[in-house]
Amino acid sequence: MSTLSSRPLIVCLLPLAAFAAGCDRKSDAPAQAPGLANVVSTDEVAADEVKRAPVETADKLDRSHKGESAPALAFEAPDGKPVALVSFAGKPVLVNLWATWCGPCVAELPTLDALGKSGKVRVVAVAQDLDASKVATFLAKRGVTLDAYRDPKLGLSLAYQANLPTTILFDAGGREVWRMTGAYEWNTPAAAALIAEAEKGTPA
Repeated sequence: MSTLSSRPLIVCLLPLAAFAAGCDRKSDAPAQAPGLANVVSTDEVAADEVKRAPVETADKLDRSHKGESAPALAFEAPDGKPVALVSFAGKPVLVNLWATWCGPCVAELPTLDALGKSGKVRVVAVAQDLDASKVATFLAKRGVTLDAYRDPKLGLSLAYQANLPTTILFDAGGREVWRMTGAYEWNTPAAAALIAEAEKGTPA
């Protein structure tokens, strides 16, 4: 598989207590909240950082949670109302945890958008930004048509102890198939084969 760069994948760490570091970006910008000193709060990611962000990470696929139900945690729908992952049961869904300040996250957005448009799977991209108000504008400026789901309380990131980006595939019954840490090219034959696993079902 080709990558946008040979540079090692850099992910944004989200430990349970707080963010440990920003994502592939050095900046003196103020943090989004007290105690998050290394988190970039700007709503822009430099274009050169996006271009060099890796978009493939086959060694980061984790199947050890196969069959587990999605956490019953509420986050924000595009209209601001609470929604949970169980709401999407009935069709396979690919949940992507990302943030506007994370270079690799932004790099994979176009291929996630293409996947969503293909109709092969529902793509639910949930922004892990403390300032939820900027997410919809951020997506629109980049021509990304994915719905602006938001998780300003970072409930999903904390539940999954996630490095950003993290993507989780659920089958139609709302059970996990696999999860992947790091950016990926979601509009490739390899991605299609991974997503097709949701149709095979998982243990009850």
